Amino acid sequence: MITRIFGLSIVITVFSLVVAYLYGGLTALALCAILGILEVSLSFDNAVINATVLERMSEFWQRIFLTVGVLIAVFGMRLIFPLAIVWVTAGLNPVEAFDLALNPPADDAAYFPDGSASYETLLTDAHPQIAAFGGMFLALLFLNFIFEERDITWLSWLEKPLAKAGKLDMLSVVVAGTGLVLVAEFLADADDRSTVLVSGLLGMIVYILVDGLGSMFHTEEFEEGPQGGPSTLVKATGKAAFFLFLYLEVLDASFSFDGVIGAFAITSDPIIIALGLGLIGAMFVRSITVYLVRQGTLSDYVYLEHGAHWAIGALAAILLVSIGVHVNELITGLIGVAFIGAALISSVLRNRKAEPDAVEDAKESAPVS
Repeated sequence: MITRIFGLSIVITVFSLVVAYLYGGLTALALCAILGILEVSLSFDNAVINATVLERMSEFWQRIFLTVGVLIAVFGMRLIFPLAIVWVTAGLNPVEAFDLALNPPADDAAYFPDGSASYETLLTDAHPQIAAFGGMFLALLFLNFIFEERDITWLSWLEKPLAKAGKLDMLSVVVAGTGLVLVAEFLADADDRSTVLVSGLLGMIVYILVDGLGSMFHTEEFEEGPQGGPSTLVKATGKAAFFLFLYLEVLDASFSFDGVIGAFAITSDPIIIALGLGLIGAMFVRSITVYLVRQGTLSDYVYLEHGAHWAIGALAAILLVSIGVHVNELITGLIGVAFIGAALISSVLRNRKAEPDAVEDAKESAPVS
């Protein structure tokens, strides 16, 4: 099972490292490996959330996401997206933007001798609007999760009061909107305030639109099993699955922002970034997602989804704070791993505690001979 799921990712990793070595020697090889590790560490929570949504989709749409969706993730977000930002912000055509990316100034300077900005500088200058859009999209995802009442809670002392507060209609939008205003007022530069506000609002609009469309075509979550047996999860098909697919693509894009921007702290070479983040990182995220779905890991470790959403909340906060304050990429990567690791440990302890109770219940319900 593990070999079948992760085999392709391992092959592509070896291929990418070989290509990186042929492209730029040992330095390129090392940078490619570092970027791959960075993307996997940053995106583990992404894989968990992907798996929670993917479980609701039919096998056909699961395959669509794991093929077409991965191609969009690899080439769209890790290669085309950074170039597109440069096209828009610098007014360059695609060929000029790609040429600019491949030919940085000497000694990795921020500007060329004629005063024109480098590819890395142009992309870094666009960080406030990128972070505002992605931060607000992820913030709404997190807030809608913690403001919803659930039978199972992880951090019960905090999640239960928040769920009660969530009975106030549209509270997540109120909290997210207030956070956006505070970020624009106190963290963004004066020249960037309007841009941050507009980008953040667009992030909120996209989330509400995609989430709303998915809810519009949402099927009943459960149906009665055969012969009146246990209920089974209904798999979304047709329009419902299509909008879930769109939701996953926007979600993946929002998760990718921090990885793409963080990559430029390591290298600005688009080929190395595409190999490390795109091929190695995105493929392993795909494999982790498949593993979680096929193994039913989310059902066995019930707090994983909670940990992933708290990691999303932390990532959203980091993206918004990074508009005015530099946040070390190590913090961004480790905080998600910490939340999911803690949730996994809590799930294991819960399962161990439940086993003796299940045995005791079985003994009590056994017929007396």
